[in-house]
Amino acid sequence: MKKHLSIGLSAFALAALLSGCGGGATTTTTTAAAPATSSAAASTPAESASGTASASASMSGAVLSVAQSSAGEIVVGDKGLSVYAWTKDTKDAGTSACTAACLTTWPAVTSTTATPTVSGVTGKVGTIPTADGKMQVTINGMPIYYYAKDQAAGDILGQGVGGVWYLVSPAGELIKSAPSSSGGY
Repeated sequence: MKKHLSIGLSAFALAALLSGCGGGATTTTTTAAAPATSSAAASTPAESASGTASASASMSGAVLSVAQSSAGEIVVGDKGLSVYAWTKDTKDAGTSACTAACLTTWPAVTSTTATPTVSGVTGKVGTIPTADGKMQVTINGMPIYYYAKDQAAGDILGQGVGGVWYLVSPAGELIKSAPSSSGGY
């Protein structure tokens, strides 16, 4: 009996470890993590990866982490929300071109430190000052943003908006291959 309980607890601990790392520092795919969570309520792979990235970020204190989406691996921020780059920003400019009303729709991803914590992001991460004295996170010299219509982990509603807003890959590249949303800023 004790041996079975020990094996069960070990399996549970392994499942917890795998689910916490599924979208984090490794490139583990959702199919690799699926067996560990097979007894959980049914969810889509995108939901599983998004929830995993959110849990991973909150457990590790990461400002940015990686999650699997229908657009592939993407960078996510707080609560697993997708992050975007704007093609109208200039790389390494040290400032954001998104101001005033733009920031209402596309809030800046900010950090409380000049060296944000990341998990799985391989692009060069830094910060630039914002007009209100905060530190906006950059990847490969490009400021990054959330999209106000993304309400839950896994939402990628900002992808392709106006042909100028794109998800960001872990390497810091713009992902332009996913279906675009209508509208724009």
